[in-house]
Amino acid sequence: MSVLTGYVSSSVSAAGITAADIKNTTFLNIGIFAAFVLVTLVVVLRASRNNKTAADYYAAGRSFSGPQNGTAIAGDYLSAASFLGICGAIAINGYDGFLYSIGFLVAWLVALLLVAELLRNTGKYTMADVLSFRLKQRPVRIAAAITTLVVCFFYLLAQMAGAGALISLLLGVDDAVGQGLVITIVGVLMIVYVLIGGMKGTTWVQIIKACLLIAGAAIMTVWVLSMYGFNLSELLGGAVAAGGENGASLLDPGKQYGASATTKLDFISLALALVLGTAGLPHVLMRFYTVPTAKEARRSVVWAIWLIGIFYLFTLVLGYGAGAIIGPEAIKGAPGGVNSAAPLLAFALGGPVLLGIISAVAFATILAVVAGLTITAAASFSHDIYANVIRKGNVSPGGEVKVARITVVVIGLLAIAGGIGARGQNVAFLVALAFAVAASANLPTILYSLFWKRFTTRGALWSMYGGLISCVVLIVFSPVFSGKATSIIPDANFAWFPLANPGIISIPLAFILGWLGTVTGKNTEDPAKQAEMEVRSLTGVGAEKAVSH
Repeated sequence: MSVLTGYVSSSVSAAGITAADIKNTTFLNIGIFAAFVLVTLVVVLRASRNNKTAADYYAAGRSFSGPQNGTAIAGDYLSAASFLGICGAIAINGYDGFLYSIGFLVAWLVALLLVAELLRNTGKYTMADVLSFRLKQRPVRIAAAITTLVVCFFYLLAQMAGAGALISLLLGVDDAVGQGLVITIVGVLMIVYVLIGGMKGTTWVQIIKACLLIAGAAIMTVWVLSMYGFNLSELLGGAVAAGGENGASLLDPGKQYGASATTKLDFISLALALVLGTAGLPHVLMRFYTVPTAKEARRSVVWAIWLIGIFYLFTLVLGYGAGAIIGPEAIKGAPGGVNSAAPLLAFALGGPVLLGIISAVAFATILAVVAGLTITAAASFSHDIYANVIRKGNVSPGGEVKVARITVVVIGLLAIAGGIGARGQNVAFLVALAFAVAASANLPTILYSLFWKRFTTRGALWSMYGGLISCVVLIVFSPVFSGKATSIIPDANFAWFPLANPGIISIPLAFILGWLGTVTGKNTEDPAKQAEMEVRSLTGVGAEKAVSH
């Protein structure tokens, strides 16, 4: 993406694209973006006609089938980082880059086997509904809402900052004012989509985006394979040849994470955060409530696994294809570094037209993800904090939705300001932090609540706050925040924690704190509520009555 910065100022770039090329591509991109926005706005307006109750606004009236919701989950999960970042990682690091794809996909098995059906049977709209089912409402809902908002905010901040860089550069805008304007436009569109369409409109945007992303990746994959006679071995050989002296290492593990004991631990820590964090991401968990039954929730995850799995297989071909056709050195030498692989490959294959299509796909990706994050954060505040903590349940569904809409505007404005402030920063650590917080603060408490009868409110609070605080503290004192040229604060050095991701410490710590808080305290929870939760989560009995209120 950032590779296009150099196209405006130089006559010929690493891929042979001239300033005239980017000018032509800019007008094409604007036309494709405008068409996408127009189509999705019509979809959102049509979807908003039936937004009359809280269930309609938060959970789309539970009207989506498993395949539809699975496609939307794929659209929610496959961010621009998945498309651009993983392709670049494979092009540069080969086998080690593909491990990202494997980790992201394996994560869905945790969601399928441990979370999806049980969560759908027990909850209503948010993760806090599950956690507070048999525990004390007020403290647990506050803690769950805080962790939800933190995860959503950091994830949203990363997406907005990435939106400014990606869309601005693809449109040929490289100044601070122009990028700030693009971030503002993306934020305003996000607010409009969520404000008007609610979860139903957001879901349809995500479905459209998933179809565009997978179709675009499929076209490029077939195109690349056709250049090598549909022979994967020939493609890999081409990537090795283009890699020069280090080309052979693209097919062996350890190129990126095998240099030292620290990098090996870093990989394990990142893998833990990605694999376990997915099942604790609030915007993913909220999607399970948009289907009418637990069976459809299971079908949703199965469909999502297939779609996401197919997409990540495409990234294997695209990554090695970029390495073979563009070359690792040309990719690394471009201003955007590894993230340049997919745009460079698109232009090399189909010129400005294909690059324009990929640009529209990237725009759709960002818009869908930020919309899903925004409605999740709004639901958490309005449903958990306002309705159940501040008003103690004494609020009408219409009043709750009104607060949710106000929250959407506030979160949207904060996201715009944060995205502008984070422009040019290392946004990778924000995504890693979001996954690490979800894995540390959310997942242990969810699993304990669903599967451990003795689990108490004290254990839940220790686990959530302990996981959150330890995760944030370790990130602040890690190399991604200071001590390196690529750090957030490159001129300072207070990085005493050597790993880039805290998952290997904060995730086990959260599990231990949840256990310790439970066994060292007195169990004052209602055993009848615990029994009801167990029966409902495993059988679904009583779930439909609960969610209809």
